[in-house]
Parts: sequence; structure tokens; C-alpha cells
Amino acid sequence: MLAATVRVTRDLDLAEECVQDAYVSALTAWDRDGVPERPGAWLTTAARNKALNALARGQTLRAKLPLLIEPEEEPAVHGITDDRLRLVFTCCHPALAPEARIALTLRLVCGVSTADVASAFLVPEATMAARITRAKKKIAAARIPYRVPGTHELPSRLDDVLTAVHLLATTGHTAPSGDSLVRVDLADRALDLARMLHALLPGEPEVAGLVALLVVHKSRESTRTDAAGRLLRLADQDRSAWDHLLIAEADRLVVDALRAGPAGRFTLQAAIAALHAQAPSYAETDWPQILTLYDALLRVWPTPVVALNRAVAVSMVDGPAAGLAALAPLEAGGQLAQYHYLPATKADFLRRSGRHTEARDEYARALSLTDNAAERAFLQRELG
Repeated sequence: MLAATVRVTRDLDLAEECVQDAYVSALTAWDRDGVPERPGAWLTTAARNKALNALARGQTLRAKLPLLIEPEEEPAVHGITDDRLRLVFTCCHPALAPEARIALTLRLVCGVSTADVASAFLVPEATMAARITRAKKKIAAARIPYRVPGTHELPSRLDDVLTAVHLLATTGHTAPSGDSLVRVDLADRALDLARMLHALLPGEPEVAGLVALLVVHKSRESTRTDAAGRLLRLADQDRSAWDHLLIAEADRLVVDALRAGPAGRFTLQAAIAALHAQAPSYAETDWPQILTLYDALLRVWPTPVVALNRAVAVSMVDGPAAGLAALAPLEAGGQLAQYHYLPATKADFLRRSGRHTEARDEYARALSLTDNAAERAFLQRELG
């Protein structure tokens, strides 16, 4: 809705206001007349009409610098007509600060709350709100065009676009807050955008790698919780219920991406996920190969989160004591101090080592750092 409304307003703030007003109108109209057959179309039309009325009054058009959008009658670059993808590329323009590009994409294109965007970046909500506000003002002041860029412009934006879609998928895969473990709407939106990017750039291996990664996530989405919505460990999930057609698709994409040249971060993550998905059982997982892939991933993407995930593989290959040793530098560094998966992972290593009292302390610390109800219930069960 926001992406479609921006085409009318040429202004992000006004478009957001019109979308919000459309929802307010729906509360009254739908209560009176009933929910329409196509509620999404109703809301989008209402938002666009409000935008047209605002522009007709002329106040906003005269007062604000517009986005330079492509005229409706012009053919879409590369044949891509989806407004969301146009808005993704607008938000990831090189003129914006690097830390703001992806945050703005998550907030505007994907509808992720500012609090959840801040959680994804491990920063305070106020800091993230300020970044997003500055980025929107820069788009207007710099007259950043609302379009899919030409072929020569794509390389400078592709990594940011892929990162934004990946973070959107991560936010959907495990929601930072709320009652459900998975935000299926966000996960599906990320996969749709990734597939559009693959259609736009079929020869880019990292695009194929990202699609493969999200496809594997989708293949086992329904088995990550039980019928009561309780989180299940990977070892406890019903592998017979995984979508093996999707797993096969991901495998083909990974193989194609690996053949295209040196593997990037998304291709390596997809290869790791594919190995998990292809294992007949948890006990038969090829952990040595997964550890090798994490070593490669850490070289091309040396982040604390990758190092944390690598520590899990270390623990499965060399035992929980080795896993604890791999965690020690991450604890000392402090970058993951507010990241609940660090104490949760440490708790698991301690539990497997028989150090149950220490494990309980770490589970309690992890519990204090997450707002997702399914994860909290899982950690409570581990605490006993």
C-alpha cells in the first residue's frame, strides 16, 4: 500500500499519512458496510484517493521537495513493475548513510516496526527512529528517484538490497516480539522480493544464494512449532513434513551459485541451510562440512553473529567444552551483550556439559532479553 501510494504523493511522509488514514477510514466503513471482498484493494484505493485529494489542495506539493518518480506511462526498467521493488531500490540509494538504507527499507517497504528494526540492528529504538527520519528527509532533499535503477547502477546498490531482504526474512523467521515464533507475512514478502531480484538479475550468484536460503527456511516453516505453538528444536522437528520440492529447488540454486565463482555470504548460508535440510535425521547431519562452511562464511562476513553460529558447529564436532571456548571471545567483546541467542547458546553448551546450575543462570539471562512469547515459553521450559 505504501509503495503504491508513493507513486501518487512523491513524498514518503505524506504517503505514510494517507495509508494510516485509509486504515482509520476502514474502521468506520467496514463496521458500517461489512468487510469488502478484497480488503487490500479497498485500502490501497482509499490511500491513493486521500493522496490525490491532498495533492489537489496543493499545500504539500508546494511545501516539500518531491521524489522524482518514473511517469506511469513509461515502460518499467528491466520489465519490473512491482512498486515494492522500486521502493526498495529508492531506500537503498548510495546517497543515504549505509546504516540507514537497510533500516529504512525494513520500516517502509516491509512494515517492520521501528522497535523490531532496532532489535535487528542491536541498537536502541530512539537511535533507529532518528536514523529513519534522517533518511526520509535525505530522499526528499536529494531528489532520489523512485525507480529500479539502470543496469550500470545496480552493482552499487545490490548488496544493500540483498541485506535488507535478508534482514526482513530474519525478522519473519523469528519475530523479535509477539505471540508467534514466525511472522509468515514478512517471511513470504522477503521470498517474493528475492524471487523478483532473481528474475531481474538471473546471473548474480548471490541473488540465487539468497533465494535458496529463504526457500530452505520456507520448506520447514510449519514444523518449527508444535500444534500448540511451542518452539521445537531442530532435532525434534518432523522432517517428513518438510517440503522436499523446495529443498530440491534450493539445492539446485546453491549448486548454480557455487559454480558461478567464489561463494559469497548468502550462498554460504544457503549451503549450510541446505545441508541441514538434506540430512536424513539430526544425528546424521554433516557437522564437519557445516563447520567448514562456517569457517568460509566467517572469512567473507566476519560478524559476531556468524561467529556465534560457528560456535554451535564447533560444539557438535568437538564437544560442548570446545563450543564454550569459542564463545569466550564473543562474551569478552560485548557486541552481543543484548543478543539473547548468546546466553541461550551458552546455556545449551553448559547443559550438555552437565553444568546444570550454570545453565539455568544463562537460560534466565536469555529469557530477560527476548520479547517473543514462543521463545520465552521455550526458555521457561528449559529453566524447569
